[in-house]
Parts: sequence; C-alpha cells; structure tokens
Amino acid sequence: MYYFIVNPNSRSGKGALIWKGLEGILNERNVEYKTFFTEYRGHAVLLSESITSYAAPETPVTLIAVGGDGTIQEVLSGVRDLSYITFGYIPTGSGNDFCRGMKLPAEPGEALDLILSGCRPHPMDVPVLTCGTGSSHFAISCGIGFDAGVCHEVSVTPMKKILNRIGLGKLVYLFVALKQLLFLKPSPMTLVMDDDNVQQFSKVYFTAVMNQKYEGGGFKFCPNASPSDGYLDVIVVDSLSKPKVLCCLPTAFFGKHTIFHGIHIFRCKKIDIHSDLALPVHKDGESAGILKEFSVSIGAAQVRMIS
Repeated sequence: MYYFIVNPNSRSGKGALIWKGLEGILNERNVEYKTFFTEYRGHAVLLSESITSYAAPETPVTLIAVGGDGTIQEVLSGVRDLSYITFGYIPTGSGNDFCRGMKLPAEPGEALDLILSGCRPHPMDVPVLTCGTGSSHFAISCGIGFDAGVCHEVSVTPMKKILNRIGLGKLVYLFVALKQLLFLKPSPMTLVMDDDNVQQFSKVYFTAVMNQKYEGGGFKFCPNASPSDGYLDVIVVDSLSKPKVLCCLPTAFFGKHTIFHGIHIFRCKKIDIHSDLALPVHKDGESAGILKEFSVSIGAAQVRMIS
C-alpha cells in the first residue's frame, strides 16, 4: 500500500492537474494506494501524523510526498518514528533542490516510475530544527538572514504566482534577492557547534545549515554536503561588502564561492545559532518565523528514501 500526500496547490495550482495524470498511471497498473490532499499550510504534518500513527516494525508504511520542497518537510515533521517508514517524493513544485541533491527525477512521471520500481531504498539523514515554537524536521536546509528573508518574502508576494503561470517563476527569486540585499542589515552571530566549538562573527549576511548541497533553486552553498553522512554542513557569509556578496552569489551555482574571503564552511552534528538581531528563519524554503536563536541537530533515526 502506498500513501500519497498531495499538495494540489503546488506550482500555482498545477499540482492538482499533475496528480490526475499520475493517478491514471496508478489505476492503469492496479496499484493499491490511498490519497490525502492538503488544504492549508501545515496540513501535511497532521495527515502524515495520522497515517503513520500505527507504523511499527511489523507494519511499516510507504509514504509519498507530492508537492514542492516545502511539502517534504511537512510530511517528515508529522512522522512519529522515521525508522518505520519508507519515503518517496514526486516533485510538482518550482524549486526542486531536493531532487538535485538526491539525484531524483525532476519529471513527475519518471519519479513515480522510480517509486513503483521496487528499488532498494537508501538511508537519508533528517535534521531537527528546534526553536521557541517547538521542533520539526527538514530535508534540505534551514537558514537565518538573507536566504531566509528571500524565502519569506517570496512566499507572500503575488508576483510568484503570476510568473509561475508563464514559466518564469525563478525570476521572482532574483527580484526579491536584490531587494533583500539592498535593505538587509548584517548581524553579529555566535555559533556553538557540538557544544565546544564556538565561532563568533560580526557582520553576518546569512547562515545556512545544510543537509543537501543545494538550496534556493540551485545554489550549491555546501559542495561537500551529503544527506547520509550523519553530519550537518554549515555556511556563514560574513563581513563582505554588498557588491561582493552580489558577485559571490552567481559563483555559488557552481560551488566556487568558497574562494571568497568571508565565506566560512563548517561540519558538525549539532549547532546552536544566536543572532543579535531578530531575523527571518526558513526550513526547506518555508518561513519558520523571525528569530534570534535556534538549534539544529541530526535526528536519531534516518529515513529509508526511495532513490
């Protein structure tokens, strides 16, 4: 039995249309499945929690997220015990950083074929973000500052829906990024990694904690990150001029930004981030609020990922 949690509003409403095509394939192949549609932000967490509530070694669950990168973190956040599920993903969003990092098919039909192929799943780390509002999982990255500010503004601007309809959705990230960079005020930050490695910075534009190599629609911020090595990769952009940040960002598409002075990369299993200023925070591109501090750690259990 396959359990599909579908975000019909992904890709500006095209998610529902894409799912109809996939459903036809499932019915044609006589696949046993159940479908659950999200109706509002956070709904996938509740659906996932309900579906997996009985999961155990003798009754494992195969759970498939159908949506964008944000749908993945909601579905995983609802799972009570990740060791009892097999997880699959069908992309119907616009970012697809998860597919890049996991080397999954970006075309929904091909992704469904992979899930139904019976291939052996691989272990994937699922980090835990903890802040004042509680704890939740993510699959790709979380961050504070510039990158989170872009995610936060993109999520509320009507421009994204308009540009997505004409196939130019990624342009909104460029426009918003330029605006955020223009008005962003860097903040002093302190990072405490694995309880004993303390790093202090005076003018941080952003800090991203990565489980995958990519975030933000293809920026290869942590070129050596692996989603199955049991470590978090952390990038800090500190004490650069705004023109230099602007020059640095395009090189990040190729993972060459690490040559710039002011780019710092770390590896750890746990990190506490403290910012002097309250700044936007994101997890897998979804706003996690405006915060001064939060923690990230590698979860105790890995999930079996169909890849």
